[in-house]
Amino acid sequence: MHILVVDDEASQRELLAGFLKKMGYTVTTASSGMDAIEKNRATGFDLVILDLKMPEIDGIETIMRMKEIDPETYFVVLTGYGTVESAVQAMKSGAYNYLNKPVNLDELELIITQVRNDQTMHQELEMLRAEVEGEFTWDSFIAGSPRMQEVLSLISRVARSDTNILITGESGTGKDMAARLIHNASPRKKNRFVAVSCAALPETLLESELFGYERGAFSGAARRKIGRFELAHAGTLFLDEVGDIPISTQVKLLRVLQEFTFERLGGNTPIKVDVRLIAATNQDLKQKIKLGAFREDLFYRLNVITLMLPALRDRKEDIKPLAEHFMEKFSKKCGYHRKNISKNALSKLMRYDWPGNVRELENVMERAIVLSRGDIVDESDIPLEGSTTLSGSGTGSLADIEKDHIESVLVQSNWNLSEAAKRLDIHRNTLRLKIKNYGIKKGTELK
Repeated sequence: MHILVVDDEASQRELLAGFLKKMGYTVTTASSGMDAIEKNRATGFDLVILDLKMPEIDGIETIMRMKEIDPETYFVVLTGYGTVESAVQAMKSGAYNYLNKPVNLDELELIITQVRNDQTMHQELEMLRAEVEGEFTWDSFIAGSPRMQEVLSLISRVARSDTNILITGESGTGKDMAARLIHNASPRKKNRFVAVSCAALPETLLESELFGYERGAFSGAARRKIGRFELAHAGTLFLDEVGDIPISTQVKLLRVLQEFTFERLGGNTPIKVDVRLIAATNQDLKQKIKLGAFREDLFYRLNVITLMLPALRDRKEDIKPLAEHFMEKFSKKCGYHRKNISKNALSKLMRYDWPGNVRELENVMERAIVLSRGDIVDESDIPLEGSTTLSGSGTGSLADIEKDHIESVLVQSNWNLSEAAKRLDIHRNTLRLKIKNYGIKKGTELK
């Protein structure tokens, strides 16, 4: 956190600056409101602590003018008068809080902690909405097969440590769900679980998502942004599809894992974080190392413990309970009475090879719930004809199933990409890419 202390009294200014530096903050000082405004034009500040009564322009006007430069800045006003009127006026002008002089340093420390928490909360509102709706529990992790029982046993053992974990497995096997379970079973469970899909973001956006940026760091950076590493402080950061991280970003990621320190883009203030990292990939990272596409030192940092999730075709015992779980989930979601599945339909599911794994089964069951006319999902409601099976026919129809399902969800969502991506449980950028690749035609302009 970068703090600006503004006071025309040198002794008060230096006292506060020294105290804040001892707390580990980066501190800049200014002797007047005009001096503060000029310094704010040159660099951004997370928090400004300023005296209410100063020559030239007072604290109220200073706040108003600095907020025009950076509306994300927080202000704490110091008043030597302690009147209710001055405090109210300061709050109305945009101050976060106020303190009477002489300053009680314990109170100041408490207010700064509140500011940090408040800044973080404002940055993560949209992310938290998605996380709450996607919250997992042990009961929702269907694991009746011996292989999945082994996975659960390993999760219960590794969750209690802070060791980095690499989750591997084919797409759709539930790597993100396993990561959430590890977090929920860890001592960090009361803090945040922050997920980043590394494949869904281009290189420049990925860096800004991970590390954040300062105002003016690049064209369009009108305000400061807190990155996912900061949001995950004291919690867990989940890097999905970590094999798609560009080499240049891998270098920065390695440094964070070594030192737990980084700077926002466009900034030079070191930020220290306490984060438990879980990464996931469906790629062969050792092969990518041989090709020069993945750093070997980063691989060994990530791969302290490996958690391998089996494909659905290798855990057939879980198909029936998974199908029933999705039947109940989507019956409620669509507002139906709970539907049941026929023996023929279940037999069809058991014969299928499931190249898309659990995610494909989930999509198929949602479509079956929507298409079935009665209270029973029958064989004809499950669109698997011509898809990959155990006997080895082609893979073309899997893409057709996904395309049809995406089109259906888009129509149900009135082509609102945010809502459709939420229903499909994929990133909004991933949905845009699938729309482009499948050549899906939209009836109205994308929102």
